Amino acid sequence: MNILENFSLSGKRAIVTGASRGIGRAIAIGFAEAGADVALLSRKLESLQAVAKEIEDRTPQRALPIACNMGKATDIERMVEQVLAEWGAIDVLVNNAGTNPVMGPLTEMDEAAWDKIMDVNLKGPYLASIRVARAMSERGAGGKIINISSGASLDPAPMLGAYSVSKAALNHLTRVLAKECGPAKICVNAIAPGLIETHFAAALITNPAIHQSVIRQTPLGRHGQPDEIVGAALFLASSASDFMTGQVIVVDGGVRM
Repeated sequence: MNILENFSLSGKRAIVTGASRGIGRAIAIGFAEAGADVALLSRKLESLQAVAKEIEDRTPQRALPIACNMGKATDIERMVEQVLAEWGAIDVLVNNAGTNPVMGPLTEMDEAAWDKIMDVNLKGPYLASIRVARAMSERGAGGKIINISSGASLDPAPMLGAYSVSKAALNHLTRVLAKECGPAKICVNAIAPGLIETHFAAALITNPAIHQSVIRQTPLGRHGQPDEIVGAALFLASSASDFMTGQVIVVDGGVRM
């Protein structure tokens, strides 16, 4: 077999949450270009239409946009049932959707903001993962679950305390699920991006003091782009990573070495 065939997603069916823009959009398009049909998830259906059209214009793959609030268990259950009804199986799940509605110290954060962050960044991936893992186990063909974590999970980011906690917990959820799902041939890994130029990170990139502070700590001397996360995601989604589970891949320009 040609080594590049190990990175093909031909015939695979993937779910990407938070797919309307940024890292999620880049991963969804990259997976389609690698041969996968992709279910695109976001809270608002209209925000996914352009991504679905781009996939179908650029590739022969199917794109299935689904409105889904990753903080709501009923939405997640309905979404999984819809994908299974449409495609019959799920091979890859990428838990990318995330939120951080506030910046500031934990001592000044209200409970509602904490709950919102934990619901979307931790409970959502948990609920989606266990539901998809059940479907993968019942099918008996294994699968891949990829959690999009953050460099803040390893080194708490200033003013992003709750977000940092949620992503640290997501790393440990990754390891727990890897142990529990391994016997079913389901690999569970995570990617921890550094500062990536997205709408989500705009407040950090457009703040000169914060941005320069990050760049000074980055050996490559710049922030990243969403497309630069796709290679790691493709590796974890493909058969090239079949003997890898429970790991967190850091993609941050060298901040953590």
